[in-house]
This record gives sequence, C-alpha cells and structure tokens, in this order.
Amino acid sequence: MNLIIKNMDEDLARKILTWKYEPPYDFYNNEVNEEGMREFLAGTYRAITDDEGEVFGFLCTGKSAQIPVGNNYGVYKDNFVDIGLGMHPDYTGKGYGYDFMTFILKYIKENYTGVPMRLSVATFNKRAIHLYEQIGFVKQDKFKTDVADFITMVKRN
Repeated sequence: MNLIIKNMDEDLARKILTWKYEPPYDFYNNEVNEEGMREFLAGTYRAITDDEGEVFGFLCTGKSAQIPVGNNYGVYKDNFVDIGLGMHPDYTGKGYGYDFMTFILKYIKENYTGVPMRLSVATFNKRAIHLYEQIGFVKQDKFKTDVADFITMVKRN
C-alpha cells in the first residue's frame, strides 16, 4: 500500500472527525463541530491517504500534538518536534501500525532535519506504546489529566 500525505481540507477533516473507535480506544473519538474543524484546518494537520484517495490516517506537529495539561508538568520544555497521529479505526490492530509509523517518521525526518521527536500517548494504549518502542522511542515523562494518564516518548534520530 502506498501512502500519500495531503494538506488537510474541510472534506478530509470532516471524514476524520467522524471516525468511531471501539472501547477502550473510543477515548480518541471526536465530533464534527466548529472547534474540531478549526483545529484540523489550522495548518499543522496533514491527512494520509492510500493510493485510492481513501483517508488512512492523519498526523499533526507542534502544539497541536501536545496535551495542554502536560505544560503544567514541564514535559514539553525541551526542543523536540511533537508528533500526533491517528489511524482510521478500520485499520487499527490489524498489523498496519509499523508501516504507518515508519512512513510518518520518514516525513518528519525530511521536514525537521536533525530535530529529535516526541509524542504523547495515553498509558492504557499498550498497542501504541509497544509499536513506538519497536520503532525506537523511549518513555520519558508521565503526567495526568482529568480523563487519562499520559507518557511522553522520545526518539533522538
């Protein structure tokens, strides 16, 4: 499968915001509303499609990829490129994660040369944490929100 990164537009954002995950991953469900659309169209989100043009996933960078409460814990103080991502629920847990992540990391390395990477992940998401560790990320910081516990993971190229 060939993946392609596209600039986010209203149609792509609307499709992504309607995705519904099974529990416990329903934590990642969104809604199509003004706030969600504004965030997805602010310029830091990219859609990832397959060669048929179907939305496979998305990525975001910078503050959009951070959990705001993490700032209270000082977890975002170092100079990293923060990465956020999501995969269409039809593809999660089916062995696509490694290729999806390596595709994203290649894009990040090409666009943020030499800058170490960081991502934030809910601690219950063992599948994602296992994948990130396989790819070379290591656990760094822990913090809590009202709804979940999180860790940051870093990869120094």
